[in-house]
Order: sequence, then C-alpha cells, then structure tokens
Amino acid sequence: MTPCSDRRLDGLEPDNLLAFMALLGVLRILRDSRPEWRARAFWSVDEPPVRPVLRLNATVDRNELLTVLSVNLNAMAGLHEFSPPNDLKLTPDDAARRLRGASESDGHISDLWSALICDAVPKRGDGKQVEPTPLCLMFGQGHEHFLSRLDSIPQKTVPPHRGSGRNKVAVTETECLHESLFEPWRRLDRTELFRWDPNEDRRYALRAREPSKTKPTTQHGANRLAAVGLSALTVVPRLAGGKPRIGIVGGKWERGGGFAFSWPIWREPISLSGIRALLGHPDIDKPETRDALGVFECRRARRVSTGKFMNFTRAEPRIPETGERRTSRVDAA
Repeated sequence: MTPCSDRRLDGLEPDNLLAFMALLGVLRILRDSRPEWRARAFWSVDEPPVRPVLRLNATVDRNELLTVLSVNLNAMAGLHEFSPPNDLKLTPDDAARRLRGASESDGHISDLWSALICDAVPKRGDGKQVEPTPLCLMFGQGHEHFLSRLDSIPQKTVPPHRGSGRNKVAVTETECLHESLFEPWRRLDRTELFRWDPNEDRRYALRAREPSKTKPTTQHGANRLAAVGLSALTVVPRLAGGKPRIGIVGGKWERGGGFAFSWPIWREPISLSGIRALLGHPDIDKPETRDALGVFECRRARRVSTGKFMNFTRAEPRIPETGERRTSRVDAA
C-alpha cells in the first residue's frame, strides 16, 4: 500500500474566501508539479476547529512540501504577464485576442484567462467593454489595479521587512508560505492585496483613524497562492433577466444585482477537479445530494461595497433548500 501523509492547514479558515482560494492554489501547484503525489483535500469536520487537511499519496515532510510549493509557485508566477492595461477593462475584440493567445500558451495561463473574462459577455451599460470575473474588485479606484496586482503579487516572493527601525525583521519565502498555511494569520505584511480577505474591509465605525489613510496589512503568502488558485474558477456566459451575464463556477448573481460565491465543506479527500465539480453541482443545496457527496455544509461569501471599494464578507452557512439548517460544527469552532 502506498504511504499517505496528511497535513492539517491551520492557517486556512473555512469562512474566508482568500483562504479557500489559497487552498485551490496549493492543489493547482501540486497537481501540475507533483502529479504522482495525487494531492487531495478534505475538511476536519469531526476535529474542530474545522480546517482543510491536505492528503498526499507519499511520505512528505513539511519542509519538502514547502520547498515544492515555493519552487513551482515561482515558476507559475513567472508566467503572470497581463498588463498593460492595468485594469480588467477590455473591449470584446481585445478580450477575444487575449483568450486566443492564452489558448496557445501554458496551461495555467490559459486556465487563468478563462477565469478572468468571456468575450461573449458585454459589460452592462454601453457594452464597449466585456464584463470581468465577479472576483475582480478593483478598477483603478484608490490607485488599485487588478491586472497589475495579478502580475506583481505572485512574483514578489517575500514581503517588505516587518517592524520598523532596529526592530525590522526579514521573512523568507518559505516562512511566508508556512505562516499562511500552518499558522493562524497575523496579517503583518504591507504588500498589495486582492480584497478577498474579509479583514481587508475597512469601515469607519469603531476606528480611531480614517480607514483610507491607514494602509491595510495582509497575509502575503496566501495572496500569492490565491492568485494561482483563481485559475480554477472558470467564467461562462449565462442569461440573467434575459440578458447575458458573466457566471463563475461557485458564484451566483442575486436579486438586486448582488453577487455571492459559495464553496462546500466536504468530509472525504478529493482532488482539485473534484472540488470544481462540487462548486458547479446544480443540486448542491439539496440535503440528499450533500449527504451522497459527503458535503457537510456550504459556505457563502457576499460581495459588498464600502464607498468606492469592494470586498467579500465572511462566509456564512448556506441553508439547504428544505429551509432546515443543520447544527454547524464550523460555527461551533
């Protein structure tokens, strides 16, 4: 029997979109670089606090795992060349050209462009641009540019020194990834971010200083992994109100124009392809379907606006179609 090793990822909380996307990034890297490891993941539902567990079909210690992730994350990041333009504002012709070019390049980049745009879905309004993935939360507001960050964040192996003056501390790339995956997040890094972490939602209430004048901190390693994990979330054209709207596996446009992204909390080890299948399953809200697929519950994060900025909320349990809500061990944790 082939030996297996399980690694509990204590840094990845079940209600944080950035954490879920970082998990997708880990699985994407290992699928492409170490297929013989047969990387799979499941959630420790019966061992709270609930966290994802990475299962490998090999005996791999933590240092070897981090080294493999580091080397191959850097290789993928080297392919991230998206700008100009700095923002995901493309005409249908530009979008079609980008998609054609990506289809002839590396598989990761092809998948990533397929997760960013669809040339068949014009943006609401004048229709001169295509609608971007709903996971794109920045379009130049506050000098935040999505495509330039998709370029730079994964390629920046380490964050700036932490602390100030004589107390400055340098962090290595391996330490940065270790903190993101295996330790509770402290968010000490003053690097760029994607606004997928609900902690990056800066509000005025209960703050001593104006949020816009306080530079947010983040978990840099998680953002690097999530930039790669985004490639798993393909967009497709869908009809909404009789008009084409961009759809995304795991996502849903709600009444009033709001958007929500949902992901399952499952019990048994499955691959990245299995996770994608769960995200797109049409009957995942039915209790009998969840039971058959080993899904304990589903989590939903909503996209919200705070002034000119957008963020995602913490993900709450999604109630099954029967209206009955199960007791959530995730909440209890």
